[in-house]
Amino acid sequence: MSFKDIFNPKSRKKYITLPPPSEASSPHIPGFETCPQCGSHNNEEQLQKSYRVCPGCGYHYPLTAEERIWMIADNNSFLELDDGLMTADPLAFPGYAEKLAKVREETGLEEAIITGKAEINGEKVIMGVMDRRFLMGSMGSVVGEKIVRIFETACAEKLAVVLFTASGGARMQEGMLSLMQMAKTTAAVARFHQEGLLYISVVTDPTTGGVTASFATLADIIIAEPGALVCFTGPRVIEQTIHQKIPEGFQRAEYLLEHGMIDQIVHRKEMKQYLSKMIALHSWSDKQ
Repeated sequence: MSFKDIFNPKSRKKYITLPPPSEASSPHIPGFETCPQCGSHNNEEQLQKSYRVCPGCGYHYPLTAEERIWMIADNNSFLELDDGLMTADPLAFPGYAEKLAKVREETGLEEAIITGKAEINGEKVIMGVMDRRFLMGSMGSVVGEKIVRIFETACAEKLAVVLFTASGGARMQEGMLSLMQMAKTTAAVARFHQEGLLYISVVTDPTTGGVTASFATLADIIIAEPGALVCFTGPRVIEQTIHQKIPEGFQRAEYLLEHGMIDQIVHRKEMKQYLSKMIALHSWSDKQ
């Protein structure tokens, strides 16, 4: 092929994009959800009873913030905080206001995180739960502010903080206002640590970007759900940048545990008991 042929449309091969085999061979069946890991069809009612974990391979399906709170907090113990905080459009970013309106209508959420006071097996805590359905759980100015406020509330009331993360990172539509939340939340965690209080971070799939690089990995105890992707830059971007294949399972919870980046992997059905045990152990001396 000559140099001119490179720019000749007639010499170019045409390609079509095919769906992955798993998608093509696993059509949606009403009342069932297809496991993205093993391809099995799971009854939605049974999934709810099994904490939305695939009975075949143990894949942990994504949870909404409401589902997570229902699984972790004691009945009727969750009291939402700062539910009136809503994101504006400070940079008048094209299409941002419309996206916010659409995702609020689709999810019923005001933002990518719900925060509140709760009890976990009788242990009082301040909780934050991120929801990937809201613009991929991205961290903007309101998400950062709500996270700062839960640490301030926990400091004032001498309570532990349990924070579930699920995020694609900083929210680009807010520019520097989004990026500054990394420093802002980090400073809030540092002040919280000075009070000698307990902070438990539960990183779920995916926890990436600026959230990983700030408050998510600054906890006293970092827990992950099985198979969770926890990273700053995703594996596909890394491979495209270094032109090499990365190890299988790289940046997944099991790999991170093996290399000392997290403290424990906890199955979803055991999460509530594990959290309450850690909180009780930490607060034992205060109760004497």
